[in-house]
Amino acid sequence: MKDQNNGNNNRQELTPDEERKIRQAFKAKDWNEIKSNDSWAIFKIMGEFVSGFEKLASIGPCVSIFGSARTDPDNKYYKMAEEIAASLTEQGYGIITGGGPGIMEAANKGARKAGGKSVGLNIILPHEQASNIYIDQDKLITFDYFFVRKVMFVRYSQGFIGMPGGFGTFDEIFEAITLMQTHKIGRFPIVLVGKEFWGGMIKWLEDIVYKVEGNISEDDFELFHIVDSAQDAVDIIEEFYAQFLLSPNFEF
Repeated sequence: MKDQNNGNNNRQELTPDEERKIRQAFKAKDWNEIKSNDSWAIFKIMGEFVSGFEKLASIGPCVSIFGSARTDPDNKYYKMAEEIAASLTEQGYGIITGGGPGIMEAANKGARKAGGKSVGLNIILPHEQASNIYIDQDKLITFDYFFVRKVMFVRYSQGFIGMPGGFGTFDEIFEAITLMQTHKIGRFPIVLVGKEFWGGMIKWLEDIVYKVEGNISEDDFELFHIVDSAQDAVDIIEEFYAQFLLSPNFEF
């Protein structure tokens, strides 16, 4: 992390495309240009929503599995994600991922091996990411807008599994937690896998965000669970719906 007191040493090295986007944000635009650009963006956004709704509306109960695109197949969390996905599909759930490599690939692979529905919500990025080969081709959707993609995750999932990941994983997990905290969606089960990975963040939330700043409440810690095994993650999803006498009942 860069020290903010270093003055000129903080100048960032930007790619030509990054610099172009920054300069574009400061460029004065006339009304015709604003109207043309914004109108086109609205139609493109609408198109992504329509495509997502049409493909996912009848998909049945699913669990979204989030995690890093950079996780190697020999990593223990890759293997756990594959095991979790396979076990959930055997219980009747479909699996939704971000469609890329790493943890996402592992989850789609587990769903495919167990004969379940394997959904990929891919995103167009400059250097990442091609969709993985374990997604059902009729259930692969590619998005340009992150916010549209996140709507699809929370709208069509009945549970969320957070494997170790980076900023994207944190964004997706905290999106789901925030929507539940604010009662915008139902209180579906959220399971964070890997106490060693998530433990430091949870301690910071408890010690600083809750106890020092008071920015969240004690009840908010009940919105998610932390486990260390694939079986525990699956059990939490199953036990949550068992109390309502609910279970997946759709055909693969």
